[in-house]
Amino acid sequence: MIKVLIADDEGYQRELLTEIVEKRLGREAEVRTAENGRLAVDAAALWAADVALLDIEMPGLSGIEAARQILAQRPECRIIFVTAYSLFTYAHEAVRLGACDYILKPVDADDVERAVRRAAGQAEAQRQLEAMASSSAELLESADNYDKTAVLMGKVKKYLQHNYMVCDISLDSVSAILNLNASYFSALFKRTFQVNFLDYLTELRMEAAKELLHDPLRSTAEVANMVGYESANYFTRAFKKKVGVTPTDYRRGAARGRGGGTA
Repeated sequence: MIKVLIADDEGYQRELLTEIVEKRLGREAEVRTAENGRLAVDAAALWAADVALLDIEMPGLSGIEAARQILAQRPECRIIFVTAYSLFTYAHEAVRLGACDYILKPVDADDVERAVRRAAGQAEAQRQLEAMASSSAELLESADNYDKTAVLMGKVKKYLQHNYMVCDISLDSVSAILNLNASYFSALFKRTFQVNFLDYLTELRMEAAKELLHDPLRSTAEVANMVGYESANYFTRAFKKKVGVTPTDYRRGAARGRGGGTA
């Protein structure tokens, strides 16, 4: 069961978000609420929250500051920001903190469910990878453990699919979780998937970016942040290199396609 903490200074927003999570996730989730950032920080630590939905604009301790303090005590907690404003206003700080998603007010039930399930998937993938870390080095050194090695690399793949949007995810960070030498892990990854780590991660990010670019209300900078790039310029260069056109041109082509023309 996933533990979901909801923090908002407006009572009706807390009730609405709680109702959505409990209705959509049912017995998969346990929900607690906090009426301000300070209580959210305490609850996340004492209750061991897996996911925290934080209103950015709470008075006193803002959602951004609450997230910073929550992650200092419980780095495995996944943060989802809830805001009446475009994330672009807070993009740099949100990405630096490692927020995994954001939801715009007035909240949509589908958006809430999608964000919470995505965050839960990240948390579970992290747990599974860390659970195997203690034995990974010994396991991979044995030629008799081919099947177990395949299982481990399958969990690595799942971890990347759930966490590609984390800006500081890297070959080094994943190999560190597994207590493996980075060069050895790199060679193993390429041998298993026939592609190097960075190319695989970039492919995940670009596929997600293409989907996000279909939304005309999301700026290129927001899309960049949501798929793991702190720099919109770097994202644009990477996107053009991978896809063949800039994000702006891709968006225009997608819009023409929806209108019945050619992309």
